[in-house]
Amino acid sequence: MLDFSAFYALLAQSRLSPWLETLPAQLASWSKTALHGDFKQWQKVLANLPKTAVSHIELVKAVEFGSAADISAGEAERIRFLLQQLKPWRKGPFNIHGIEIDTEWRSDWKWQRVLPHISDLTNRYVLDVGCGSGYHLWRMRGAGAKCVVGIDPSQLFYAQFQAIKHFNPDPAVNLIPIGIDEMPVLKQFDTVFSMGVLYHRRSPVDFLQQLKNQLRPGGELIIETLVVEGDAQRVLMPGERYAKMRNVWFIPSTAALTQWLSRVGFSDIRVVDLNTTSLEEQRATAWMENESLIDFLDPNDHSKTIEGYPAPLRAVMIARA
Repeated sequence: MLDFSAFYALLAQSRLSPWLETLPAQLASWSKTALHGDFKQWQKVLANLPKTAVSHIELVKAVEFGSAADISAGEAERIRFLLQQLKPWRKGPFNIHGIEIDTEWRSDWKWQRVLPHISDLTNRYVLDVGCGSGYHLWRMRGAGAKCVVGIDPSQLFYAQFQAIKHFNPDPAVNLIPIGIDEMPVLKQFDTVFSMGVLYHRRSPVDFLQQLKNQLRPGGELIIETLVVEGDAQRVLMPGERYAKMRNVWFIPSTAALTQWLSRVGFSDIRVVDLNTTSLEEQRATAWMENESLIDFLDPNDHSKTIEGYPAPLRAVMIARA
């Protein structure tokens, strides 16, 4: 399950080949020393997924592999049971042989907000930084991308991605379990996405530079993040928690984020979408039974978080490297 040789072969034959100078050693070290205590159990889940014949693949309107008619009732029960061993499922939804993985987030809604504003992905090399379980990787492939790479250090997200890829082993779609700090300066991707990551970074301006380091000159950055209303000097630094999350550091206004992007050399910076997260877009489900957005908001005033900060407002911004 931890065989990255096919991905290395893909890199060797592409403009991303310089990445081979660092990546194999990083992943070898990760495989030996950094694995989570539950990882072996997740690997067993992956090993036990049955091989199936997938009658159709849908990546344009959804992420859907196969239909219920492709498999027996027993196989469906087995697949559902195994996939539920990888809970909580946060980003999706996915449909595998008619089994609907109803994730915490309706990530398809976010994609619908983003897609109309970005450059055509046909034949592009695309990087998704902080890709979670990889839902958007499949939608990027469906939009025509030639090579889609997601990076995310979460081992559960990696296992979830591998479970989905089991049913559509597309060699052009890959998730690599590292963070942006471990990426060399490649400057080779045509498009870089970063959705839902900026506010988790202690040094957001350095993070924007890291994103720029992956883009070819003239490449496109799509950044989706929490924002607050205000002018270019308005940046919220919450206390210990924001919406019960401990790891939220800086939430800028769109004007402040525009200034940050400009300072690190991005141009043609524009805000293409603003959206207040709804209770329909982020909620607990049978596939994610932990607390969700309703638990993070002031029960008497949904315009505020439970700590009294402005409720989650999300912006999509696009910039040119």
